[in-house]
Amino acid sequence: MVMTKYKMAYAKTHLTQLVNSALQGKEVVIAKNETPLVRLVPLAKVAPGAKRVGGDLEGRVALPDAFFAPMSDADVKDWGL
Repeated sequence: MVMTKYKMAYAKTHLTQLVNSALQGKEVVIAKNETPLVRLVPLAKVAPGAKRVGGDLEGRVALPDAFFAPMSDADVKDWGL
């Protein structure tokens, strides 16, 4: 695998492109002053066009009934809604 090194300033403005390259299996290294600092690697293989499937937290997260209660006028104002 060929390592491609990018300067920090380039990475700041082209992050989406670099992430997509990493997802395609390309090695992406970000450097500062020609010194490699970090490598972008995918956390998991994601199939192109794959859709998210909900329910990952089912049974692991519990919300109190109050969570679903309407907000008070004061809360609405505090949230700027």
